[in-house]
Amino acid sequence: MERAHAFHLRRGPAGSPVRPGAPLVLLALFALACGGPAKGPESVSSAGGAPAPGEWHAFEGTGTASGRGQVLQLGPDRKASIVHMTGSLLLTGEQRLGQGFRSEILGAFDSLKGGTVWCAWTDSRGDQVFSEMRGERVGTGNRFMGTFLGGTGRYAGVRGEYALEWQYVIRAEDGTIQGRTVGLRGRFRVGPP
Repeated sequence: MERAHAFHLRRGPAGSPVRPGAPLVLLALFALACGGPAKGPESVSSAGGAPAPGEWHAFEGTGTASGRGQVLQLGPDRKASIVHMTGSLLLTGEQRLGQGFRSEILGAFDSLKGGTVWCAWTDSRGDQVFSEMRGERVGTGNRFMGTFLGGTGRYAGVRGEYALEWQYVIRAEDGTIQGRTVGLRGRFRVGPP
């Protein structure tokens, strides 16, 4: 598995160093699982039609995302963060959920307890897939798990799960965050909403 890390140690607004382990970094990574401008025609299956109800279909993908977040220091060893990011996601696989998605995420993270991020993936037709991700504290090689919550249009009733790993995250002096996800893998099936 690729594990390239690029962090910039910069000074935050109050002059304190922005550390690579900041909880906001993790939330940026969550965003990567939720991104993407649509690319080409969307299809729920390789044939362009919906998969048979109840059948499981595997997919893989990569993504990028950027946005902003806020951090609240809760003493010397604890931080709480919120983040709002958008990005792009490209899925591959013979029976993939779709091909390209634009994504929006909203997340909350506690450096001691982990975090939850809610994602909305939107394809070129405007149909959406909703999911929730949970992860551990920031750490090299941490994996994060997502669960599909349903969707709209052709994704109504979608269920399944996915996991991802983060490759890198960069935080700029102005508070913006950019990152990339690799190793996104999951499965889905379509059933009654």
